[in-house]
Order: sequence, then structure tokens, then C-alpha cells
Amino acid sequence: MTRLLLDTHTALWWAADDRRLSDGARTALADDENEILLSAVVVWEIAIKRGLGKLDAPSTLPARLLAGGARGLPVSLDHAAAVEELPEHHRDPFDRLLIAQAVVERGSIVSRDPLIAPYDVDVVW
Repeated sequence: MTRLLLDTHTALWWAADDRRLSDGARTALADDENEILLSAVVVWEIAIKRGLGKLDAPSTLPARLLAGGARGLPVSLDHAAAVEELPEHHRDPFDRLLIAQAVVERGSIVSRDPLIAPYDVDVVW
């Protein structure tokens, strides 16, 4: 079993069955052996961007993803503290916290973001 942590764009595309979601990501997310994690970081980023008018996503998106098989992942003190240990490859605070969560939770990030690859974390795409 692989723990799959959704990046924000992945969560949006998976929920919308968007064609931009890669075949590899689709296969991994469809595999019942994998555990899909929806981080509070993703929900927070979506809420901020919706509030600023920069993203048109339904307010029911988190509930829909959870109903579709994802499990919620809160941000813990260990996750927050792990950000300090990350090199500065990526400056986006949302992505840095997701990377820290993947490290602490021993999971893979489902993302097409090339700035995540330099970290010591598995990327599925």
C-alpha cells in the first residue's frame, strides 16, 4: 500500500475528472490498495483562493473527495516542525507543508509540480 497525498491541482483535477490528470496519477488513485490523503493544507489553499476570487471550485469539494475515498489528514505539530528541515527548492508555503507531511507520513505526493522532485519524497505523476 502506498499513501498518496494529493497536491491541490491534483485534488481539483481528480474531483473534476479533468483530462490534465496523468494516466499514472489516475491509475494510482484508482488502485484500492493505495490510501489517498486529502490534507487540510489543500482545503486551506482552496478556501483562500476561492475567497480571493482566484479559483472557481465548489464549496463541497472536500466532502466530495472524502466521499470518493480520500481520508482527511490534519496538520500536526510534527508536520509543521518538519518544514524547517526542508531545503529551499520550493518557496510556496502550501507545497512546503505538503512535502513535510509526505516526509513525516512516509507517503508519496501526487503532483505534476517539477519543483517537488528535488525533495527526498516520492512523486507520482
